[in-house]
Amino acid sequence: MAKPIYDLIMLKLSGEALAGQEGFGINADRALDIARRVKEVKEMGVQVSIVIGAGNLWRGRVGVEKGMDQATADYMGMLATVMNALALMDALEKLEVPTRVQSAIEMRAVAEPYIRRRAMRHLEKERVVIFGGGTGNPFFSTDTAAALRATEIGANVLIKATNVDGVYDRDPKCDPQAKKFDRLSYIDALQLRLEVMDSTALSLCMENKMPILVLNLSDPHVLKKAILGEQVGTLISD
Repeated sequence: MAKPIYDLIMLKLSGEALAGQEGFGINADRALDIARRVKEVKEMGVQVSIVIGAGNLWRGRVGVEKGMDQATADYMGMLATVMNALALMDALEKLEVPTRVQSAIEMRAVAEPYIRRRAMRHLEKERVVIFGGGTGNPFFSTDTAAALRATEIGANVLIKATNVDGVYDRDPKCDPQAKKFDRLSYIDALQLRLEVMDSTALSLCMENKMPILVLNLSDPHVLKKAILGEQVGTLISD
C-alpha cells in the first residue's frame, strides 16, 4: 500500500467551506463532511492541524467600507474564526476524532490559549489541533496565520483548500482558456500576482521553505490523494 509522504500537515480552510448553498452561516452537514475527510487522513497516521477563516460569518472588508475602524473589523473576524473552529471541533468529535481548539485571543471558557509546545504535544497524542483567532493581531489575514502556525509547529506542507482545482493564470470561471499551473515557485506566485495568498503569507512560506499545495476540496478524497503524493492541485515551492 502507498504510504503518506507527509507526517504533519497544516490545512487552511476558508470560512465558506462550512457554509451551505446560501454561502453564509455554519452548516452542520458541511462541517461533518469536512470532518470525515480529516478523519480519513488521520487514519493514515498523519498529524493534522487546521486554520479556518471567517468569511461565512463576517468580512472585515465590508465593515471597513462602511466606515468601521480596520482594527475593530479585524478583531470581529478573529472572534468569528473561533466560532468556526468550535463548530468543526464538534463535528470531528462526533466522529470520535479527539480535537483541541487553541485561540490566539484568550477566551479560556471556550478554547485553550495558543501555546506552541502544548499544540505540538496534542499533535503527538494524535489529536487534531484547530487554531482560531488568526495571529491575534489586526491587519493580518488567516492565510498569514496558517503560514505562521505551520512554520511554528514544523508542518511538512501547508494545504490551502479552495473552490478551484489549483492555481490559474486567469480566473477559470471567467475565462475557459485559463492555464492551470501544476507547479510554481514562490517568486512566480508573488510576481504574477495570482492571488493564491496574500503577499505576507507567501513571503513567510518562502522564507521558511514551507511548500503550499492549493487544491479543490469539492473532491471528497482529494486530501487523501495529496497525502499519498498524487498529482492534485498546484504545488508552490522552491
